[in-house]
Order: sequence, then C-alpha cells, then structure tokens
Amino acid sequence: MDIQFIGENLLPGKIGQFFIVLSFGASLLSTIAYFFATKNKNLEDKSWTRIGRIGFWVNAISIIGIGATLFYLILNHYNEYNYVYSHSSKELPVYYIVSAFWQGQEGSFWLWALWQTVLGLILIFRAKSWENGVMTIVALSQTFLTSMLLGVDILGARVGSSPFILLRDAIDLKSMAPIFADPENYKNYLSFITDGKGLNPLLQNYWMVIHPPTLFLGFASMIVPFAYGITALWQKRYKDWVKPVLPWVSFAVMILGTGIIMGSFWAYEALNFGGFWAWDPVENASIIPWLTLIGGLHVIIAYKNTGHAYFTAMALVLVSFILVLYASFLTRSGILGETSVHSFTDLGMFGQLVSYIVVFLSIAVFFVALRWKELPITHKDEETYSREFWMFIGALVVTVSCIHIIFATSGPVFNKIFGTNSVPKDLKYYNQWQAPFAVLIALISGFSQFLKYKRTDPRKFYSSLISSLVFSLVITGAMVWITGIYTNLMYIILTFSCIFAILANARLLTGVFTKKGSKLAGSAIAHIGFALLLIGALIAAATSNPISINETNFIPVKDFEKAAKPGENIMLYKNEPKKMGKYTVTYVSDTTIQPNTYYKLNFRIIDEQTGKVKEDFSVNPSIQENDRMGLIASPDTKHYLLKDIYTHITSAAQKKEEHAEHEGHTEEENYKAPRIVTLKVGDTVHTSSGILTVKALNNKPVVRDLKIEKEDLAVSLPLEINVSGKIYNAEPLFLIKGNNTFDFARKIDELGLRVRFTKIIPEENKFEIQIFEKPQQAKDWVVFKSIEFPYINLYWIGTIVMVIGFLMSIFRRKKELKTDQ
Repeated sequence: MDIQFIGENLLPGKIGQFFIVLSFGASLLSTIAYFFATKNKNLEDKSWTRIGRIGFWVNAISIIGIGATLFYLILNHYNEYNYVYSHSSKELPVYYIVSAFWQGQEGSFWLWALWQTVLGLILIFRAKSWENGVMTIVALSQTFLTSMLLGVDILGARVGSSPFILLRDAIDLKSMAPIFADPENYKNYLSFITDGKGLNPLLQNYWMVIHPPTLFLGFASMIVPFAYGITALWQKRYKDWVKPVLPWVSFAVMILGTGIIMGSFWAYEALNFGGFWAWDPVENASIIPWLTLIGGLHVIIAYKNTGHAYFTAMALVLVSFILVLYASFLTRSGILGETSVHSFTDLGMFGQLVSYIVVFLSIAVFFVALRWKELPITHKDEETYSREFWMFIGALVVTVSCIHIIFATSGPVFNKIFGTNSVPKDLKYYNQWQAPFAVLIALISGFSQFLKYKRTDPRKFYSSLISSLVFSLVITGAMVWITGIYTNLMYIILTFSCIFAILANARLLTGVFTKKGSKLAGSAIAHIGFALLLIGALIAAATSNPISINETNFIPVKDFEKAAKPGENIMLYKNEPKKMGKYTVTYVSDTTIQPNTYYKLNFRIIDEQTGKVKEDFSVNPSIQENDRMGLIASPDTKHYLLKDIYTHITSAAQKKEEHAEHEGHTEEENYKAPRIVTLKVGDTVHTSSGILTVKALNNKPVVRDLKIEKEDLAVSLPLEINVSGKIYNAEPLFLIKGNNTFDFARKIDELGLRVRFTKIIPEENKFEIQIFEKPQQAKDWVVFKSIEFPYINLYWIGTIVMVIGFLMSIFRRKKELKTDQ
C-alpha cells in the first residue's frame, strides 16, 4: 500500500524531470541529425540540418525549463526535494539563494549545459558552412551533460543525479531521526523538517554569485575550438579552420582566465589561508586547460603566418577540452576526498565522467590518426631567429609546465589506480617548480616581439633588444631593492623577466597608431597584463608578512596551537586597546546578522610624541559557527594603493544568550550590581571601559515614543565616555510626571555599559546616576591574525589589463573573419 505523504508538492518536480528527459532526448536527436547532415554529400539537402536545429532548440527550451523549475523550488524552499534541502535555507538572502543554485553537482552541470546551449545557438546562426560538423560535436557534449542530470536506473545502473529527486527517496529518514519510525510522523515528515541545511559558509560570498557562471562559461566555450578542430579533420578542411577558430580560442582563453582569477578573488576575500592562490587540486585542474589553450592560441597564430606547427596547434586545441573534462572528473568523482575545498562529493557518476573523457579522447585520436598522412605538416625547420620558432618553444614550455602540474595534482588518481598513498604536494613544492617555467614564458613573450615571422636579421634583433635589456636591469634593481626581495635569486630573475616582458611589449604599443601597431596592440596588452599579474603575485606572496606578532607566543585558548600559530595571532579583550607594531588595535564591537557574527576591529597609528592620530581605519572580519564545518572565518581587508591589510578571526568567545526585558527578567541581569554615584557637571568617573564625564543638563531632550505633557518635567544628562581617545555618548532621561518619577536608561553595547539617571539633587547642584557594567569574566574577547600584502594591486591590475588585451584581439580576429567573408 502506497503511503500518502502530507504537504508534498510533487508537480514542479515532475515538470522538471520531464524537461531533463526531453533535453537529453533532444540533444541526442540533434547529435544524430547533425552527424548525418555532415555525412550528406548533397549540399542542397538541408533536411538533416533542420532536424538538428529543431532538436537543439528543443534542448534549449528544456534547459531553460529545468533552470526555471529548480529556481522556483529553491526560492520557495520546497524541502521535500533533496537538492533544495541540502543547499538552501530560509535565512539566506536572495543573492545567496542564486549561489545555492549551483552549489551542488546537479546545479553546476545544469549551468555548464546552459552556457553550452547558448554557445550552440550562436553557432547555429554564425558557423555557416561549419555548422553541421561543429554542432555534431557540441550536441554530443550536450548529450553527455544532460545525461548527468537524468537520475534514472537503466539495466540496474544509475545514470546521472537529478536535482528533482525527493528527500525521502535520497535519504533514509527513519535512520536519520528515530521520530520517523512512527508511521504517522513519517507521513507528515515535512512538519518536522521546516528548513534546509543552508549554503556552505565558504560559498556565502558575493564572488560566488559571479565566479561559477564565468568559470563554467569558460569550460563550455572550450568545446567550440575542439569542435572546429574535429570538423576540420573530418571534412579535410585543414587550413580553413584557422580564421574561424581564432576568435573562439581567444574568447575561451579570456573567459576561463577571468573565471580563474575571480576564483582567486574569492579565495583572497572569503578563505582564511591568507592568499589568492594555494595550488589547490581543483585550482590546478582549471588552470591546466587554460594554459594549454594559451599555447594553442600562439601556435595557431604562428601557423597562420608561416604554415609551421599545424599538428602542434591542433593537438593543443584538442587536448585543452580533454583536460577540461579531466578537471571535471577530478572535481566531481569524489576522488580528491578532503584534499580540496572546491571538490564535490561522489554522486555515483564516476563511470559517466570517465566515459565522457574516453569518448571525446577517442574521437580526437581517431581523426588525428585517420588524417595523419594528409595533415599540412612542413618538413622545413623554422629559423631560430624567427617569431614562430619561439612561439613554438613558448607553447612547449607551457605544455611541460602543465604536465608537471597534472602529475603533481593527480596523486589521488594514482593512489586509486595503483593502491599507493602519496601525500598531496604543498604550496612550496609548486612554487619551486613552476617559477622557472614562469621565467621562461615571460622572457619568450618579451624577446619574441623583436623577431619577425620566417626570418630576422640577427644584428637588428640584438640592437633592438639591448635597450630593453638595459632598462629592464635598471628597473629590476630598483624594484627588488624597494620591495626587499633581493635576498632570493629566483625572485630577482622572475622580476627581471616580467619587467623585460612589459617593456618589450610596451615597445610595440608605441606604433599603435600605425597599421602594423594596431594589429599587435591586443596581444601586446595581454602580454603586459600577464607579466603584471606574475610580478604582482610574486611580490605579494614573497613579501607578505604577518603583522599581528605576539611576542609571548601564547594564546590562552585551549588547543589553540593545534589550529594556528600563537606567535602570529593576537588576543584582544573588548575595548582594551593593544599595541601591535605601529598600530594600536581595539576590539570595538560585534554584530550578529544570522548566521554570521561581524567583529569591528579598529586600527590606529598614533604619533608617540604628540599623541595625534595619524591613521584610523576599521575592518569587519566575520565568523560563522557551522554545525558541519565548525568555525568558518571570512576575512576583511583594508585596501591601499601599494598594499593590503588582510585580517581574519582565528578564535572568539562563545556568545551567551542575554536576557531581554520580559516577565520575570530584566535586562539589568546581564550586568553587575550598579555603582551609584553623585556627580556634578564636569565631574569624571572611571569605568572599566574608559573615563565618563558629566556634561551640562539638557532641559529640552528629544524623546521618541514617549508622550510628554506640558506639566511634565523631562531632562536628560549628557554623558561622554572617552576610550583611548575615541568618544562615545549616552544621554539617560529623567522624567517627573505628576507625583511620580521615572528614569529611562541608555546603554552603549560596544562598551558593555548601561547608565540610569535616577535623581536630581538641586540643593547640591548634583545628579545621581547608576552605572551598570558587564562582569569582567564575561567580557568578550577575540583572537585575530593580520597579514600585510605589499603591491597586491599589481596582480589585480594585471588581470584587468590582460582581459582588455584579449578583448581587443577577439574584435580584431572577428573583423578579419568578416573581411575574408
């Protein structure tokens, strides 16, 4: 007998699942139709092409339907669906609910499929004679992506994971909570499950609203160069593919690079490891295809101008998409385990992910092998003094760099295959090995600008090179001295190579108003941006240093030394300033906006001779106590032109629930017994927070939400509390109404202070006040770490400049393509 569950809304899930099945079927239909359209020799017969287009448009409508349905469920918190329950909650603001959309595997696969759909529709309109072959590959990839969302059993094997699976089908509710062992409670389980688990705290950052869509657009765009490459081999259009593919390669490199850099912004602003790149396995997996496609871009340009290195260009383009699939496998198969903060848990799609890689790798290998003897391979060696030769060498260096990263990152894969137990590589290992590659790439991107295609006169080359080398040496000497990195030879060499690349490419920009200069402006600007990015990353990482130095090397928090270095953390009690190098730091206040608690830390630089405040700023790092992940810290940063001060919380006092005034309790229970003092205007009294001074009586107080009649007497007593030069104000009220007296306390939460104005003593010209202070043992404390990142803005500026360069190159390539057509 079927159980009738109470309160479930099943219709949206059925609609969403229908759209998933429809999108898969439509993608498969489109693949088959476009395949036969490509095989069809009758160019007048467009029937297969029309079916392929219809199939892809139906897929597009279905993908939109899946997204709209899922967003509806998340926005309305239908917790009967496992995806909604697992990734959202009612306390999340709308913009984080958007992030919850792609927190899980199913949502991110949908996002990938959405972007691939958009690109496919563009290709239907713009690919022209390439449409059939290119769309066969794109539709096939779409078939695999939509299969990841199916969530159905075929011949006993689970295919995909649907975002519309019900919570009671995904989880054994009876084992989750004993209360569901009761049949009545089980039928009415939604009355007990009133909210979801919420979004992963690490993803509750505005960068995670835009970083995943950009990254997945980059992943999706990698299929287009791959599809053009396969179609060129399939239809024997070996040379024709170069011009239409160049804008797409540039676009993919730009978008994927932007997504990766956005991820480093997120890491810098949301994670507390104190940096912007940690060589995390998933970071590595995303940067590898980006680097190989950059190599492919340069070799395609070299082939376009000289006819050399066709196979290398084709191979790098094809392998770049295969590496995207491998990156997806690493992220989603669960093989990384706990080695990455980015990875998903295994949803049983290990076999599907492997098959996705195997199918597309087989297609690439098959067509390259089939056409090997026909490929336009030149047997004449390139001239050493030619631009194409060094572009090829640069691509080779990038490839070797990627091979190293792949092997270092794939430790968990090798452990799985061979039963080994290799330990993941650390940050120092990657930096040590990748620095020489960065030097070579920067140098090649510099001196290749002095070379021409096919042949360059060596004397002209060296005479042009010498001035840039001299200026680079001078600027390098000044920079390494200013930044203090002169103690490390590799840092000096890398700095020189980056500065040389900047100057060499800037030289090209001097001819930007000439016909030749305008053609090369985009690539020169992109190279300058990449060199700035490298030098910014180098200097910021090499010279970053903790400024929260604790000379006692002790933090009085249990087991603190197991989680962090006591010597690099400082403990502050609320409103008790502490000296930290040139700064005086004060824990001013904290504010809880569920689920986060924000701490206001004030930094001041005070002139020791005059006592004048030279600089004053505050940061607001936050923490979240998470049931699954413990204490999650999100840093805050003070930005300067030449540095950042980066601060995050490492430990904090647990918040105890305080009594608000209600029947049986008063707010004063949160404070110690009051001190009752009699003071006149100008008198001072010391509190645990600072010095309280009585100001002149205010006979016309501004009173809100209190009706005062003409015959009533209302006065307030302005009080000023000086805490290390910072002034706080409070103005308690005294009211005489008829024969009764009333007083209205005022409190300063930041100081843990509450003051009542209880009596006027006219014959002595004095006033009685009661001062309430929170108990010392209950005083709030916080432990924090601050890091200074010098010249970090070079990294961010380099990113922007590089993207601008790529945009210029894309528009130039598109213009060339239109001219040829």
